[in-house]
Amino acid sequence: MRALIVDDSRSIRSYLRLLLEKQGLECIEAEDGRLALDAMQRNGVCDLALVDVNMPVMGGLECVKAMRGNPETRSMKIMMVTSEADHAFIEAALEAGADEYLMKPFDADALIDKLQMIGIA
Repeated sequence: MRALIVDDSRSIRSYLRLLLEKQGLECIEAEDGRLALDAMQRNGVCDLALVDVNMPVMGGLECVKAMRGNPETRSMKIMMVTSEADHAFIEAALEAGADEYLMKPFDADALIDKLQMIGIA
């Protein structure tokens, strides 16, 4: 299985990569939504995308909507990973097409629980 990690923070991308590789996933990284979409065009569709909300160029909600609007990426699992805790924002993320929502800061157990909830781990 392959995962796409989309976050403008290099340290968050590295931490997620470490955790996901321990679960046996191959990882691709992107710094923003536009680069994420480009990466999938170059490398093929992934099974899972972990997407931050607040990023330059193209934010997470716009990226998720683009993924859901594309027949090739429509069925991939998408998890929003962010510090946004507002209930209305969480609803907006789920309405945009996210399958699950992981709050920062998080630990390995929280990530694994969420992966299991969406059928990845």
